[in-house]
Amino acid sequence: MRLAQAAIVSLRFALLIISLVFSIPIVSAQKKKNVPNLSAMLTRTTPRHEVRRLQFGGSLTFSGAPIGSVTIEGWDRSEIDISADIELHAPTEDDLNRVAAVNNFIVDADSNHISILTTGTHDQKFLKRVAKDFPKTLIGLPWKIDYRIKLPAMTDLEINSGSGAVKLSGVEGAIRLNAIEGDAELSVTGGLVLATVQRGSMKVTIPTRGWHGLGSDIRLATGGMTVNLVPGFSGDINADVLRLGEIKSTFPDLNARNGGPMTNRTVRARAGSGGAVLNFTVGDGTIEFRPVSP
Repeated sequence: MRLAQAAIVSLRFALLIISLVFSIPIVSAQKKKNVPNLSAMLTRTTPRHEVRRLQFGGSLTFSGAPIGSVTIEGWDRSEIDISADIELHAPTEDDLNRVAAVNNFIVDADSNHISILTTGTHDQKFLKRVAKDFPKTLIGLPWKIDYRIKLPAMTDLEINSGSGAVKLSGVEGAIRLNAIEGDAELSVTGGLVLATVQRGSMKVTIPTRGWHGLGSDIRLATGGMTVNLVPGFSGDINADVLRLGEIKSTFPDLNARNGGPMTNRTVRARAGSGGAVLNFTVGDGTIEFRPVSP
């Protein structure tokens, strides 16, 4: 019964990954359609900084811009520090002022939860609510927000980002990441990590000899995933390439678990004495396990 349920789950995820792979060119084409000439436009970059109280064990919900990077670091303070660079493009100063009024972000604090919500011309419902007379000619203008966020190390995270780099380090909690496109770098040591990137690359580093928490499920639809493990690491590892690609390893301590497969497409391995189950899945691309210095 359990095997049948596992097979159904694997099939559903395979279909999801395949659908994401085929949907990406459409999204990219939409981004490239009618792109204005930036050299003929004015550019404005505005920094913004916010600090809010957030106790250890709190939570953050982050919704990024369609384009832009996000760097999230854990620290030992009971507060969240948000820095952002908002880059706008428009033909005139008046147009820059119009887009600046909507392309921004909102910080909402509720008890021990913080929400960071990016607002802008990508959100038609938001425009209808706050700027009904917003010129249609300004809706397609390019803009981006790059975020740098520091927060308590013990924080639960929900991260939704568009196209851009994602960096996460020093945070241990329940972490859920969804990104459309970009290079993701995750340095994680524990908790429950669920991460999905549609297209790009993923570098996952576990800088400790054991996972402190429930485990991980890290997925990449198209691209290359690198998993860095320190010598002496203990954990149970599942790795799958669903369509095209292969699994490679230069990490010396991966051995077949309970007679499971160890092929270039499917790995069921145990490192050291075993431990939390870490799942790594790529639709089209590669997974490579490497040793890294602690």
